[in-house]
Amino acid sequence: MIKINKGKRFQQAVDAVEDFLKKAKGKEQNSEGKGDSKGKRTPNKPLKILEEDDEDLSALKDPSEKPVKDDPHFHHFLLSQSEKPASSMEPISKRLKVIEEVTGSTSIQAADSTAINGSITPTDKRIGFLGLGLMGSGIVSNLLKMGHVVTVWNRTAEKCDLFIQEGARLGRTPAEVASMCDITFSCVSDPKAARDLVLGPSGVLQGIRPGKCYVEMSTVDPETITELSQVITSRGGRFLEAPVAGSQQLSNDGMLVILAAGDRTVYEDCSSCFQAMGKTSFFLGEAGNAARMMLILNMVQGSFMATIAEGLTLAQATGQSQQTFLDILCQGQMASTFVDQKCQNILQGNFKPDYYLKHIQKDLRLAISMGDMANHPTPMAAAANEVYKRAKALDQSDNDISAVYRAYIH
Repeated sequence: MIKINKGKRFQQAVDAVEDFLKKAKGKEQNSEGKGDSKGKRTPNKPLKILEEDDEDLSALKDPSEKPVKDDPHFHHFLLSQSEKPASSMEPISKRLKVIEEVTGSTSIQAADSTAINGSITPTDKRIGFLGLGLMGSGIVSNLLKMGHVVTVWNRTAEKCDLFIQEGARLGRTPAEVASMCDITFSCVSDPKAARDLVLGPSGVLQGIRPGKCYVEMSTVDPETITELSQVITSRGGRFLEAPVAGSQQLSNDGMLVILAAGDRTVYEDCSSCFQAMGKTSFFLGEAGNAARMMLILNMVQGSFMATIAEGLTLAQATGQSQQTFLDILCQGQMASTFVDQKCQNILQGNFKPDYYLKHIQKDLRLAISMGDMANHPTPMAAAANEVYKRAKALDQSDNDISAVYRAYIH
């Protein structure tokens, strides 16, 4: 650690600065005196701040550019914000953030959630939710807080009790929830669980009727999404995938990032739901694209976490302070809440799950398989996957992803 010596040299520097300021002030007073003898100086012309409704601003705009107000996506976003109280004195037109990108058939749109800054107007559609795990529990809680009518189901029925007390309704089977609700969400652990929920006995498919919407929020492979989309639409239903990037804490806080793909009209119907559960939502085009993007994101996160754990253990093995390593890391370019929280938990021996280690290993496996199908190498992910497999062998599956650290110390 570098310490600043505030001794004699420091005081000399302070004295030099004060002396300079005194001389500068004297020159300024002399200059003003000369100016007064010749008459008042002409003040600098103030800069004009151009607002969006100033006529001068139109001259600076590209005449070929399409006005934002004519963009249908902008109108859709304004409708979702209409009940949102302003969080500052800044005009709402300057707080809106609409990002639109079109690449081939893929349209991407992102908008800040109103749940962060104020209340939202909940949809009048009946919402169903299947799966009350680490992520699903926080999502349902926020849907209820924002005034949505929600019917819940979980394989372990006892998990529904808390939400019933908060105002949710209870569905006896996935089929019953789907038949009772206009939009049914599901968030389960893996591709097999997602398929069983739809195709199994008393599954969602039995409750699907024309016009019913099904939203798959589980992180699964694109092939599973394609299969589920086909069977839902074959019954006249509408399908959307919407996996989420985040953790249990972000789910509880309503700060998830939603990646959606599939039926655009379902995405729009889910607007208030996505605002309740997340800070941002993206629409990525045809079904399967959100699964691909989610696996890539989790592949990067899982590989990064394994690398951080490797760095911490290498620091210890070479006689370096792990806390100092973390302090330095958090002052550099890789500083983030994720790094700080995960590393502090490791140093404290706290591996309470915020995102299950077994799930990130599943995501790495699926990402590697996706790379193989695209004939694209994923050597970093493959190496990280082996470390997570070792951690699972050490009985770390139900701990947080940061428990990959233990694969290096056993």
